[in-house]
Amino acid sequence: MAKKKAKTGKKPEISLQSTVHSPFYSQERWKNWLEQVKECGFELKEDEDPGDSGKIFVTMEDDIILACLKIISKFDNNTLTADGAFDALNEIKTIVLKPLDPISDSIDLMLDSLQTSLIAVFVSCECYFDGAFDRSAELTPLIKSALEAEEADDPGSAISYIAAIGASVLAGAELPEDVVSEMPYGLVAEWIDGIDSIAAAMVGDDSYKYDEPDDE
Repeated sequence: MAKKKAKTGKKPEISLQSTVHSPFYSQERWKNWLEQVKECGFELKEDEDPGDSGKIFVTMEDDIILACLKIISKFDNNTLTADGAFDALNEIKTIVLKPLDPISDSIDLMLDSLQTSLIAVFVSCECYFDGAFDRSAELTPLIKSALEAEEADDPGSAISYIAAIGASVLAGAELPEDVVSEMPYGLVAEWIDGIDSIAAAMVGDDSYKYDEPDDE
């Protein structure tokens, strides 16, 4: 999750359904994470990396991404239809993208960053389910197009490029680290950070391929 700075531009609107329970990720699970965040006393200091004190937000995000990867795996194994996969993903979206009550300035900034990164995770999964991406496409031009769209104050086009990038990563493509490391801070950078977290989760732990949905 990228370190928070002042944002420019506007986020695209994300439609949330009313369902608040998912067999892959529960409302109670999200509530427990928020309680842990409240208790951690995190404070973000100007021009300092959050370091170990910010790990809870990374772990929180990884937990959600692993739930999404379980859905991807079941879709790939034909255990879930495309409609079923969309429904399961939308239920997670409904839980974790809801507006949050304020906790503290520092924590609120980090949670906003987490939710922004998760937008990229969700649109990537949706694009993957749709198959609406070119598996052979080079990612560097797509990233540059997303940055150009952000610069033109066109977040809708930017998020479309992000979705294709993330779907490609879910299909096995690798993010070009040289391009990613040189990106200016902004919405696209935070969205790419979410996709980078997908890639890290896929490399770090493949237990999601065999896990059953949670019973919480």
